[in-house]
Amino acid sequence: MSAPQICAGLALESVESPCFVVDLAALRRNLEILDRAQRQAGCTILLALKGFAMWSVFPLIRQTLAGVAASSADEARLGREQMGGQVHAYAPAYSEGELREILTLADHVVFNSMSQWRRFRDTVRAHPRPVACGLRINPEHSEVSVALYDPCAPRSRLGITREHFASADLDGITGLHFHTLCELGADALERTVAAVEDRFGDILPAMKWVNFGGGHHITRPGYDLDLLARIVRGFADRHQVDVFLEPGEAIALGTGILVAEVLDVTANDIPIAILDISATAHMPDVLEMPYRPDIAGAGKPGEHPFTYRLGGLSCLAGDVVGDYSFPEPLAVGDRLAFLDMAHYTMVKTTTFNGVRHPSIATYDPAADKLEVVRRFSYEDYKSRLS
Repeated sequence: MSAPQICAGLALESVESPCFVVDLAALRRNLEILDRAQRQAGCTILLALKGFAMWSVFPLIRQTLAGVAASSADEARLGREQMGGQVHAYAPAYSEGELREILTLADHVVFNSMSQWRRFRDTVRAHPRPVACGLRINPEHSEVSVALYDPCAPRSRLGITREHFASADLDGITGLHFHTLCELGADALERTVAAVEDRFGDILPAMKWVNFGGGHHITRPGYDLDLLARIVRGFADRHQVDVFLEPGEAIALGTGILVAEVLDVTANDIPIAILDISATAHMPDVLEMPYRPDIAGAGKPGEHPFTYRLGGLSCLAGDVVGDYSFPEPLAVGDRLAFLDMAHYTMVKTTTFNGVRHPSIATYDPAADKLEVVRRFSYEDYKSRLS
């Protein structure tokens, strides 16, 4: 199989399988774009750990980004210990114990409801270290076509709608947070900002900061950085607030591959190749979203002479990545490179069926250096259970 654009020059046969490999040159390119974006826009971009939490590359990321956005105490701790800088926390709800832990780690804490804020505001005020508190708002403006990923879908549990601000006590609240996007451009953000200002414009004068959430595909080819800058700077100037963005996917977009090996080739109406990876355990968005990941050198069914259904290693009947065609027949031992596998993969893997996590590696094309930074074993599976 031909080498993919990312990890170009890396011989797949030299990589243990299965293995996630992150191309450090591609990651640096993304960070350069993000740095340009935050300089043009006059905002602060944070790494959303829910999308990418490969902490072995945090020393590289921290050269550009100011900190992390966390959705739990464990993410906040990872950000504080491994990334440093700012830690912003948001969750749909906090238990008292988790919030107390988060308060020791975070600089900003965002609450998802008025009831959570009322319940915990005295806890925040009593904490010895000052923490900036905000509320997540729901502008009731949808931009995402897939309901599973639409934070503003009807009856969404995420964010506070305008009606709940009617008699709210905002003493102690210094910021707002909204999140309406998923893999979208600056045009979608422009429409969202208009909806936010329409519904919450009377509240903004009392705020010091606003978090525009994630889903900004800033590093995607063709993303309009100039429009992003105009939107953010215009909003900040109109309302005299600091602006934060917290993309996760954009940091790692197009930076990684998942190397897999063919374990068996069989047939049932269509040729079937069983791989040493699992869609449900290693690429769950393939089944949840759903989507069809690209494979280096492969095409759609019938595009090349040999079409196969690629199946995963677990016993789930639907553990199927999809149907692909190849220029040559697949054989046991062949290596495949699934593309764009750095974001929302490693953070979502499971050990269902005891299927082992792929190893995690970095590749530096300038030095042609492959480094395995983590291997997994039986103990990782066992330690999750009791």
